[in-house]
Amino acid sequence: MKTLIIFLKGLFMGVADIIPGISGGTIALITGIYERLVHSISKIDFKFVTYFLKGDFDEAKKNISEIDFKLFIPLISGIGLAFLLMSKIIYLTALTYAFFFGLILASAVLLYKRGDGMSVKNISFSFIGFIFAFLFVGFGALQIGHSLPVLFISGTVAICAMILPGISGAFILLFLNQYEYMLFVLKNLRFLEMFTFCFGALIGILCFSRVLDYALKKHETIILSFLIGLMLGALRLPYQNIVSAMDSILPVLISAMLGFSIIFILEYVSNRRLNVDNK
Repeated sequence: MKTLIIFLKGLFMGVADIIPGISGGTIALITGIYERLVHSISKIDFKFVTYFLKGDFDEAKKNISEIDFKLFIPLISGIGLAFLLMSKIIYLTALTYAFFFGLILASAVLLYKRGDGMSVKNISFSFIGFIFAFLFVGFGALQIGHSLPVLFISGTVAICAMILPGISGAFILLFLNQYEYMLFVLKNLRFLEMFTFCFGALIGILCFSRVLDYALKKHETIILSFLIGLMLGALRLPYQNIVSAMDSILPVLISAMLGFSIIFILEYVSNRRLNVDNK
């Protein structure tokens, strides 16, 4: 059951990551696996490769056993499946963006409630995160090609955004002029381009996760406040897409309220289960 739940979380992360303006890191934060994910990624060092080459199979096995496969296998399977499915059927509407708008807004509210309160320091870092994300999502796309080095760098940069709540990896790809091209690559299973992009993403996430894991350990409250600001500032993009694609305001409001309510319902169920377990 735990494996299935992690798989479903990966599925939702994959769906979010492929939608411009929505971050898979936000979904990880909402579903409670964010810190475990960042820490687990940061612990991967590939020393087992060196041990294998030296013929020290016991140390190699020990090093491999430290990798959190119980998290990575179902999570990556869910993300990968979502990418393959969504690349073929993706059709973004005002209702889609409104649902995620409500989802993210409710998540930011709950994260603030779980934090250390509305201190000047927390609000300041949230404000910095808000301004950064708000201004960033207003940038226009770069006009660059689709060569393999460009795809490698795009994967490196996009994965860092995907793991940050509030910064959309799909938006980074839009900004780098690679979003539609990568959808084309996924639809047509162009393995060379897929491998290049994924290799760049692997390098990016292994490096960036170490920095993020250290920051969360040393300055958790400040980092979470900054991430909440990123989430709120990045709402500019789904809002713009809602306004540009909206035919009627009522369905949009209902969709946003549905997304908003789901978070609080999940929180309520989670708290009840926790209280029962404590008893």
